Amino acid sequence: MNNIFNGFSEENLPRVAQQLLKEHPQARVIAFYGAMGVGKTTLVKEICRQLDVTDIVGSPTFSIINQYLTQSGDSLFHFDFYRLNKLEEAFDIGYEDYFFSGNYCFIEWPEKIESLLPENCLRIQLHEQDGLRYLKVNNGTP
Repeated sequence: MNNIFNGFSEENLPRVAQQLLKEHPQARVIAFYGAMGVGKTTLVKEICRQLDVTDIVGSPTFSIINQYLTQSGDSLFHFDFYRLNKLEEAFDIGYEDYFFSGNYCFIEWPEKIESLLPENCLRIQLHEQDGLRYLKVNNGTP
């Protein structure tokens, strides 16, 4: 595990996001695991900033999915499956059209749809301890 991912504060978030993108340049579907309030949305916001997203990035808790555009006009998709009650709801929104589009897809609460995640999904586990954040990165199946 990269040392930058061990015990970082919010001030270090730009470096963490930059390093994640640098170490995983092919990753397009990225799942963020962690307890509520651990910083999943905050990390997604910073990754979007690093990717030159021009839209305001926020949690899609109620809409389930948000679409953002980059300066070059590329689309990124941000999912929050926290409120999903049944796996069928992911089918209803056409998850596969997004996950297999080649566009970045950032997924919060992927536990709700684990069986639908692509094989090459980058999985990021976040946890907090004593005010610092820690990341564990796994490329592929859990």
